[in-house]
Amino acid sequence: MEVEGLKGKAAELARSLIEEKLPAHVAFIMDGNGRWAQKRGLPRVKGHERGAKTLRRVVKVSARLGIKYVTAFSFSKENWNRPREEVDFLLNLLRRYLKNEVGTLKKHRIKLKIAGDKEELPEDIQEKIEKAEKETSSGDRLELILALNYGGRAEILKAAKGMAEEDEFSMEAFRRHLYLPYVPDPDLLIRTSGEMRISNFLLWQIAYTELYFTPVLWPDFSDEEYIKALLDYQRRERRFGRI
Repeated sequence: MEVEGLKGKAAELARSLIEEKLPAHVAFIMDGNGRWAQKRGLPRVKGHERGAKTLRRVVKVSARLGIKYVTAFSFSKENWNRPREEVDFLLNLLRRYLKNEVGTLKKHRIKLKIAGDKEELPEDIQEKIEKAEKETSSGDRLELILALNYGGRAEILKAAKGMAEEDEFSMEAFRRHLYLPYVPDPDLLIRTSGEMRISNFLLWQIAYTELYFTPVLWPDFSDEEYIKALLDYQRRERRFGRI
C-alpha cells in the first residue's frame, strides 16, 4: 500500500499493509512525554510540547491511510493531581491547539470531537471546544476524538445514571448514554512508553480491542513505529469471543 507523505523505512513497511484490513478506529494512550524530557535534561512541559507535534503527525498519517477515527487520551481526570505548573501548562497547550489547529483540521477534512466531562474544564476552554467542534463538523475524512477530563469509570457511571431513566435495559440502551455513542469501538489501542496497563481509558469500549504496547516514548513515536503497530494488528486473528 502506497501512502502519501511516508518516507524511508516507514514507506517501505507501508507497502506490506493490506488496505482492507486496516483498523477503522485507533486509540492512543500517549505516554512518556515527561520521561522524554527528563532524559534530555528538559522541563517536563517540553515533552508535552513535543508530544503535541507527534499527535499532529499521527493524525495526518491516519487520514492518509484511510483510518476513520483516532481517539487520543489527552487529559485524564487523574491529571488534575499533577503539579499545578504542569496542569496549567497542559491547559494552555490545549488552548493553543484549539485555537491554532482548526484551520489545518478543516483543510484536511478532519472533524474534532471531545469525550469527557467538559463542564469541569475552564469556561474559556469550553467555549473554544464548542467553536472548534462547530467549525470542523463537516469533516468527512477522519474524526479526531480528544479524551479531555476523561475517565473510563466516570463514563460508565454517567451511562448507568442515564439508564435509570430508560425503560429498556440492554447493551444498546446503555451505549446511548456514553460520551460519543455513535463512535465504533476501537479496533486497536496503542500505548507508548513500555507501560502495560489501560489506565482507566475507554473501559467499556475496549472489550474486544486489540492491544499494542511499545517501549517507544510518545514524542519518539515515528511513522515507522506506527506502521509496525498496524502490521502487527493485521497479523492477528480477531475472534470476538468465538473459538
